[in-house]
Amino acid sequence: MTEQQQSVELRDAIWNGSVPLDIRLAPSECRIYDQADSYLIQYPRLSYLPFLLPRLHAFFASFLIDSSAAPHEGWFSYEDVPLKWHYPLGLLYDLFSGAPPAHVDSSDRHEHSPVRQPLSTLPWCLTLHFTDWPGDQLVQPDAEGKVLHDAFINGVKEADFLRNGTAKGIMSLSKDDSTQLWTAVQEHKRSAFDPIAQKLLYAQGAPLRHIPLKIYLPSSPSASEPSTGHLRVVQSLVTPYLQGAKEPQTLGMALHALLPALFPSRKTPIHAKPVLHGAVVPLSSPVEGLLKEAAYLDGWLHLGLVMMG
Repeated sequence: MTEQQQSVELRDAIWNGSVPLDIRLAPSECRIYDQADSYLIQYPRLSYLPFLLPRLHAFFASFLIDSSAAPHEGWFSYEDVPLKWHYPLGLLYDLFSGAPPAHVDSSDRHEHSPVRQPLSTLPWCLTLHFTDWPGDQLVQPDAEGKVLHDAFINGVKEADFLRNGTAKGIMSLSKDDSTQLWTAVQEHKRSAFDPIAQKLLYAQGAPLRHIPLKIYLPSSPSASEPSTGHLRVVQSLVTPYLQGAKEPQTLGMALHALLPALFPSRKTPIHAKPVLHGAVVPLSSPVEGLLKEAAYLDGWLHLGLVMMG
């Protein structure tokens, strides 16, 4: 299999990756406590949970104690941890489900799906709430969906600025293209998404300046953040090539520079493993290649860390 064929297959696997969900109404909000049926769905890893709220509200409406609750007031939790609605489902699953990531050898990645999940953790059981919004941990969306739209677009703008040193790519999109991008994200429609994404990634026709990379690091709760899922988000400027050299920067090099205590070696995971789309990523992977093949819909590489030992 050629490198181009491998790249196409990898992008296909990432786009088609999904997680089976078992969504249950919070017993305290249910007329028959915990006896309401579960809502079962196979949902795209790249998508966002709030897009499910209208159909979930309709499904559970007859069971709600508070019949005045609106769809946009819904929020999700896993083991009593509120889930950030602006994180893609796949990232949430990798961070909170406890599922061990798949191991993919870069030399034979065409033989493995980077998004296959261990059966023991599936379906992923989430709790749905329509009351007691955790305002200290989550910003509440509005009925029109503007908050969700703006959160996504702001992420796209930030990624565009990091890649090119300017956000002209996203800012110069026509109204039709902007609408097409958001609709494609909502409907998980690749034929509509890819043309706009390509315009953004190669908007300037110049080499990438920086790689939009966020690293999600497990951490202990603090007094200021007692129950936010215990994550620290690490973000810094990561260049595609080493400064002053023509050598492509690998993920191992970037992680060693950003988190040297966790990644004392640039080539071998010792204390933690980087996880992207449910799979452990080889430290030898060039960061520019990862961005072009494995970015989330907002243009970011959202990288989780799994501690070893």
